[in-house]
Amino acid sequence: MEQELIAHLKSGELVAVKVQRPGMSLSLTLDALLFHMIGDQLKRFAKARKDLLVAVNEMVRHMFDEIDYVLEGKNAERFASLYCWSASGGKIKQQRMKSIKAPKIYWDYTCPTVLTMEWIDGIKLTDETGLNEASLNRRELIDQGLYCSLRQLLEVGYFHADPHPGNLVATNDGSLAYFDFGMMGDIPRHYRIGLIQVIVHFVNRDSLSLANDFLSLGFIPEGVDIHSVSDALRASFSDRTTESQDFQAIMNQLYDVMYEFNFSLPPDYALVIRALGSLEGTAKVLDPDFKVIESAYPFVIGRLIADPSADMRRILRELVIRNDGSIRWNRLERLVAAISEQASELTGDPSPETFSSPSVWKLFDMHAVVDSTEDLLLFILSEKGHRVRLFLLRDIVEAADVFLQDEVIDYMLNEKPQGQRIPLFEERAILARIGKGFQYLRDVVKLAPGEWTTMLIRMAVKPEVHKFALDIISALASHSSQRLQVASWLYLSRLLHKFSN
Repeated sequence: MEQELIAHLKSGELVAVKVQRPGMSLSLTLDALLFHMIGDQLKRFAKARKDLLVAVNEMVRHMFDEIDYVLEGKNAERFASLYCWSASGGKIKQQRMKSIKAPKIYWDYTCPTVLTMEWIDGIKLTDETGLNEASLNRRELIDQGLYCSLRQLLEVGYFHADPHPGNLVATNDGSLAYFDFGMMGDIPRHYRIGLIQVIVHFVNRDSLSLANDFLSLGFIPEGVDIHSVSDALRASFSDRTTESQDFQAIMNQLYDVMYEFNFSLPPDYALVIRALGSLEGTAKVLDPDFKVIESAYPFVIGRLIADPSADMRRILRELVIRNDGSIRWNRLERLVAAISEQASELTGDPSPETFSSPSVWKLFDMHAVVDSTEDLLLFILSEKGHRVRLFLLRDIVEAADVFLQDEVIDYMLNEKPQGQRIPLFEERAILARIGKGFQYLRDVVKLAPGEWTTMLIRMAVKPEVHKFALDIISALASHSSQRLQVASWLYLSRLLHKFSN
């Protein structure tokens, strides 16, 4: 489609010039007519999907966008204004040395068929020798690309739809430079929220909520039975032999369900899937074990915590609370553990290098963490949280019961001589998780003790807290007294039996 050249401007600046081959517009027009003819015939005689022509039109639109170099130049400048911390021209304040770059466009030498842009020296991501000679950290390069892509897809909405290794290079200072802005996507906020919701429901294996997500996003045609889709998704989850978070493996898992129920992806979402697939493929060049969904998890959680909107707060609740009101303790534990990792990251006096690291995006805003925790507690204490309180009360009693059995009753009944009695596997697991959970929680509180104290004081004066605390004390006292009463009778019985012998 084009030929790329290196040139010098009269001012001496080194530039890259992309020149379109003659006749490309006519050639693409003929291709577009051919695609339309084939699509129309398939729809007419082969009973192809009704949205086939929509897909053809979208493909044709992107074909013509990619040969409009003025549009590509504008795309590059918009991308730079949104994501590049050290852009050329001094319009954007440089915040750190290692960053995302995009080439400057020279408009005096650009037209619809010629694009003149800044020359950026770089190392191809497939050049293992070059990366090693430049002493570039592959993990940092992956973190930079992942963070930029996730900001594009989940936060801002304007994204590079084809971040394959040919469109990215690493510079000697550790930056990641993007090229080729002909194929870009722009998804509105409700689609971005929907994408985050899909990720959360997929992680939770909540097939019914996932089916409803697909319906609300327009993936499923009207009239399709949601429960049938949910059953098919549940069956696909159960067929999995591993808990892979590999994006391609996840898509392969969903393809059969999508085909069976005639899914129709909106054009913007088709580009999102393309972008995620390209992102994972590019990252795997640097790290073959990279998994985009697993690696994106801290960013998704950070977005849920940082955004105080009602939609995001609802999704955050769904992450840790099941539909029936029970708490997903494993998810909650993982969430607290992820936040507590900041304690080790920021131990001592943080140096400027700590905050200039590409992985700094994994650090959570503690003010947002405290606010979201307070919102979650208020929900649990509200009328809507009645079932959650019942399940929480049950879980507290069960945990106390394990502790009582292991530390008190067994000691009374002399079933723990010299402390050698080994608890059952379930008991060990529960006690270990409780201990680890409190350790994580302590580390999180250490990160912002003042804010946590202020929030807890606000909560402590609420009548709902007093009532729930009394419910907990009453349930624990009632259950413990029954267990201790039975244990006491057993103890006396054994004592009398011992004396009688």
